[in-house]
Amino acid sequence: MTARAPRNGIGFVAVLGIAATVLLAAFVALPFVALLLRVSPAQMAARLGEPVVLDALRLSLVTSGAATAIVVLLGTPVAWLLATREFPGKRVLEVLLDLPMVLPPTVAGFALLMAFGRMGLAGQALGAFGVTLPFTTVGVIVAQVFMAVPFFVGPARAGFSTVDGKLLDAAATLRASETFTFFRVALPLAAPALLAGAAMSGARALGEFGATITFAGNLPGSTQTMPLAVYVALQSDLDTAVLLSVLLIVMAFVLLLGLRSAPRGWLWNRDRART
Repeated sequence: MTARAPRNGIGFVAVLGIAATVLLAAFVALPFVALLLRVSPAQMAARLGEPVVLDALRLSLVTSGAATAIVVLLGTPVAWLLATREFPGKRVLEVLLDLPMVLPPTVAGFALLMAFGRMGLAGQALGAFGVTLPFTTVGVIVAQVFMAVPFFVGPARAGFSTVDGKLLDAAATLRASETFTFFRVALPLAAPALLAGAAMSGARALGEFGATITFAGNLPGSTQTMPLAVYVALQSDLDTAVLLSVLLIVMAFVLLLGLRSAPRGWLWNRDRART
């Protein structure tokens, strides 16, 4: 059987791909460019010190950071379990954890209110201990965790699934405990996927709006994160809305660009260098 000669020139599919790429990239970039051109760096610097901007920025960083930490802390063992075990109800659990990703955020916020509100399923029990979640800063974190979970568990599970089973078997042959194998073999190898999931869940928490405003309200200094502050500013102060929007775009862009630019496997190489 003779080998096919390489094709010369650019084929129809390649031309179609290039055209679609240019069109889609322009479509996605145009709104961002329009916002960036609306405010100059000097204007941004001048208005960054305004209380509404500083309060919203501080609250967004604190709540999204806390939400991301909780998601990573709880989601990592769940992702490991899903990647390495078969058990009854596994598919149902996978769908359940992915569900917040496809739900309308307002529906998610309303569901949280029905669960953790004063008369909710868990809210009544929490109220007996004097704990109130709706319309508090902690409520913001709860809403962000709920919406960000799928963005971490999915990539983390995929990362654990790609770990070479021979390495895990070798560790077991050497009588290494599952805890040792997890921390010294699986976790370093899956670290790039976990980092990607953490970045995506952090970005999702930072930009959360619908579930937050429904469950936690829009109280300045307490529950008014940057997306909510943009919503309020759109009605009375367009320049502040533009500034906050640009800040959100820049923060998300830097976060994702840093993730994409990180050398593949750098966490694993760094871990090996220490041993």
